[in-house]
Amino acid sequence: MNVLNKLVDNMIASNMLKSPLIIDAFRTIDRKYFVPDNMVEDAYVDAPLPIGHYQTISQPSTVAFMLERLDPQDGNTVLDIGSGSGWTTALLCYIVGDKGSVTGLERVDALVEQGKQNLSKFRFNSHCHIEKAGETLGLPGKQFDRILVSASADTIPEELFSQLKPGGILVIPIRESIFKFTKVSDTQVDKEEFYGFVFVPLIY
Repeated sequence: MNVLNKLVDNMIASNMLKSPLIIDAFRTIDRKYFVPDNMVEDAYVDAPLPIGHYQTISQPSTVAFMLERLDPQDGNTVLDIGSGSGWTTALLCYIVGDKGSVTGLERVDALVEQGKQNLSKFRFNSHCHIEKAGETLGLPGKQFDRILVSASADTIPEELFSQLKPGGILVIPIRESIFKFTKVSDTQVDKEEFYGFVFVPLIY
């Protein structure tokens, strides 16, 4: 058994990974392509790793936990805020398939370029891309089926709810918890909180 499959199997055994499509994504989108060259040997350690510019690539089991809460589906439109080196963007691109789309947003110029290069290692079509984040959070004026945020906010970013389609899901760390918000309607958003996580801060 190779080390990637061992990592995935361990996450399945610990119930962090459950959905077949998400499991396939983890087995296919190898984390080693998204870490610095000098850290490739650590790519399968279940821990966050530095990717430069005071940013990290998240711990695999935490990414698995968040994606399971996000519940992305084939054909979904997804916004990935804080795309970093592009790993979560690539995982999501695999999951939504050619009928879906994923837009990764990143504030650090060097990581935008790094993320684009890393995505180019896979045969994704134009439905999957990373771009420079603007001054406002997300992409105001657009709506998505799913929004994933991979950095910790201090407060609930209400402006993201208008960027969710009805029935859409937002998963975001807030302080030391991960929150799942489900937009039931334009006037109702349901909330679930999961305690005990640490992320780099969300800057916008």
